[in-house]
Amino acid sequence: MAYRYASNPSEAEDIAQEALLRAWRRRSTLRDRGSRKQWLATIVRNEAFRHYSRPRPDPTDEVEQIESGEEELVVSTVDRADMQAALEHLSERERVLLALRYEEDMTQPAIARRLGIPEGTVKVQLHRARKKLRRAYIP
Repeated sequence: MAYRYASNPSEAEDIAQEALLRAWRRRSTLRDRGSRKQWLATIVRNEAFRHYSRPRPDPTDEVEQIESGEEELVVSTVDRADMQAALEHLSERERVLLALRYEEDMTQPAIARRLGIPEGTVKVQLHRARKKLRRAYIP
């Protein structure tokens, strides 16, 4: 019965399965056992209408999402490589300062305590390191 309403065998199977589930759940509504076929046919027809009225995802959207994800991965990889190349233009001291500040998320006073230098020195050296990094990193 479901094949009449479906455009392919897979959809027919889905419709038939949903219709049988619905019929089983609603079996108490069958009044006349002699009209069982008509009752089930009505359920199958209604389930087919339900099946086709449900919104379906557009397969091209999924392909576009996959492609955009791949593009983002390539862009982020290139950005990381550019950032790594820019970091190589910095001195070891500047890289350490930036790592403490941004990788370890330390405050300037904490960096000053760890390195045993004045807080003002940390502030100035971080400013210079960021400025140098900005000049070296051209996205």
